[in-house]
Amino acid sequence: MLYPMIRPALFKLDPEKAHELTLNQLKKIQGTALQALITQQVPSRPVTCMGIQFDNPLGLAAGLDKNGECIDAFGAMGFGFVEVGTVTPRPQAGNDKPRLFRVVEAEGVINRMGFNNLGVDHLVENVKKAQFRGVIGINIGKNKDTPVEQGKDDYLICMEKTYAHAGYITVNISSPNTPGLRTLQYGEALDDLLSAIKNKQQELNSRHLKYVPVAVKIAPDLSEEELVQVADSLVRHNIDGVIATNTTLDRSLVEGLPYANETGGLSGRPVQLKSTEIIRRLHQELNGRLPIIGVGGIDSLTAAREKLAAGATLLQVYSGFIYKGPGLVKQIVSHL
Repeated sequence: MLYPMIRPALFKLDPEKAHELTLNQLKKIQGTALQALITQQVPSRPVTCMGIQFDNPLGLAAGLDKNGECIDAFGAMGFGFVEVGTVTPRPQAGNDKPRLFRVVEAEGVINRMGFNNLGVDHLVENVKKAQFRGVIGINIGKNKDTPVEQGKDDYLICMEKTYAHAGYITVNISSPNTPGLRTLQYGEALDDLLSAIKNKQQELNSRHLKYVPVAVKIAPDLSEEELVQVADSLVRHNIDGVIATNTTLDRSLVEGLPYANETGGLSGRPVQLKSTEIIRRLHQELNGRLPIIGVGGIDSLTAAREKLAAGATLLQVYSGFIYKGPGLVKQIVSHL
């Protein structure tokens, strides 16, 4: 693959500019003869999760292709599934720039993007055009200016619009970059949200004659007590899966490094152990009652195997993919 040659040039650019440039190039070549430049043949490693068969257990995490513009390009790299979003009912610009930072010495990324996206209608059109034969997950959130108390309405709007086109839907209540969003992970607020989402899922199932699983994405910064309560809520409401974990606010492993004090969620190598521990504890608590999708610092075959050993059924990469490139996908899938 060309990535090792391209990476030094990309890493000289502002991270968000590098991100936009990469997506624009992928968008141009997908579906053309040039797609062969990024196509990788990976072995089939079928796994069933949430009632869906995945060609292999490695997926692209949400956040990299927020608007679903490069689904076919990422599919060509060998991903078994691609999760797009986070998408909100209305388009929004996100937080002020700069809002994306590389912590290169720790192979980490800090972002405070704030759910910047072109809105759910735009995303759905892109998903409908995609030729990718793997599973497409759609990650949904709330608009920044929607009060937290009315947040569930935004999730229901997104469910309504994405349901017919999604392989599964992820409810993102764990981004640290939308004010108040993480409060939806706790107590009555979580129960109220999950109840509404489950009712909407049943209604849409009847209407479309298609069952689309719903997963909930949680933070790595939950206490033991909070994690037990979240697991209990997920089981009681018959949620189909849990994605563990989102980015962390903890800076202990990057202290003193450039950009380490920037506000936002930290991902990549520094969250690896923390997310794996959450998966392990969650697996003990859930006892097989719903599957776990493991994400957080997967940057090697060893890291992937650790997540599976801790109890994950599927895996997702994001920051590791930025640092290691598409070759990481082939390395992991080929040897799992």
